Amino acid sequence: MNRAAFACHWETSRGRFHPEPASATRSPYARDRDRIIHSGAFRRLRYKTQVFVAPDGDHFRVRLTHSLEVAQIARSLARALAVDEDLTEALALAHDLGHPPFGHSGEDALERVMAPWGGFDHNGHALRIVTKLESRYPGFDGLNLTWETLEGLAKHNGPIHAPGWALAGVDAAWPLDLASHAGLEAQLAAIADDIAYDNHDLDDGIRAGLFSVEDVAAQVPFVADCWARVTARWPRVTARRRLVPELVREQIGRMVDDLLATTRARLAAIDARGVADVRAAGRTLAGLSDGLRAEVRLLKAFLRAHMYRAPAVARLRDPSEQVVESLFAALHADPARLPGDWAAACPADEPGRARHVGDFVAGMTDRYALKLYTALVGPSPLPEEMMS
Repeated sequence: MNRAAFACHWETSRGRFHPEPASATRSPYARDRDRIIHSGAFRRLRYKTQVFVAPDGDHFRVRLTHSLEVAQIARSLARALAVDEDLTEALALAHDLGHPPFGHSGEDALERVMAPWGGFDHNGHALRIVTKLESRYPGFDGLNLTWETLEGLAKHNGPIHAPGWALAGVDAAWPLDLASHAGLEAQLAAIADDIAYDNHDLDDGIRAGLFSVEDVAAQVPFVADCWARVTARWPRVTARRRLVPELVREQIGRMVDDLLATTRARLAAIDARGVADVRAAGRTLAGLSDGLRAEVRLLKAFLRAHMYRAPAVARLRDPSEQVVESLFAALHADPARLPGDWAAACPADEPGRARHVGDFVAGMTDRYALKLYTALVGPSPLPEEMMS
């Protein structure tokens, strides 16, 4: 496929921190994607909470399935806009690598306990994983990804003017031009994340019985319109198990169409002739129109009120935070209780010691965290079936 002038072109990549011979079969960005897929951090996403914790149902999404769905949407967007598909997919697959166990509850807990030593941020931790913590290669720490992939991971949500300690450390070693916007591939990965979780969380919420389609439609005109189209298209189908997925497809399709039209117009408005123009645009170019963005805000507000704060989800928030806080406290007090290699590598002084323990806790899956909690602290405050 011919790439647009404003795409990130691997032929002019800024390369890797540790130079490596080129691959005979893959572009540098395709190689980055493959390294992410083969990383231990990516595999662990299988057992990390998205919204519902593991025992609430095998059909609900976890971090891994969410990341795959984001990658599918992102790659389709990249193809339509003629930018680099492999780089876009790599960024979509890696965007959640830095999340600790138990979703946002785990992140909130880790942020609190690490506050005296600079805090915790999942985006900065993702950069720390791919530049330092993964240890699959004999010649270097991390995955040795290209500059463009690191840049996209760092600022896919926009410029960063006050990076936390983890991201600041990566930037000090290899400056990522944090004050500018990222390339279009990173912007597409970010908006694909939004599209995926808004629609798939809606799907999971309906499946869980937290609300009905009619409940959402009564408060979100966009959903009401899409539902009307679906039921008009399939008047003889009454099974919700078939119609709700069709609603999700209808909504994603309309969001994608709107995004492509809006992004093309914004690119034309700045006469983008290279990725430097995208980075210097002063705004995010990949996005929804003002009208649809306002509609989506209503959907987000509904999900926040009726799903993320629902009793079925909230009942596990405090116990999840307790597990993370207690594990950090136990391991920070006695780093010898860390597994062998981790214990041996633990710095004696602060903030290195606390950050090393934070790295270990952040890398845990939900079920490993519970098993270790039982071993180090006591009976789990969360359901027993989560440990299987």
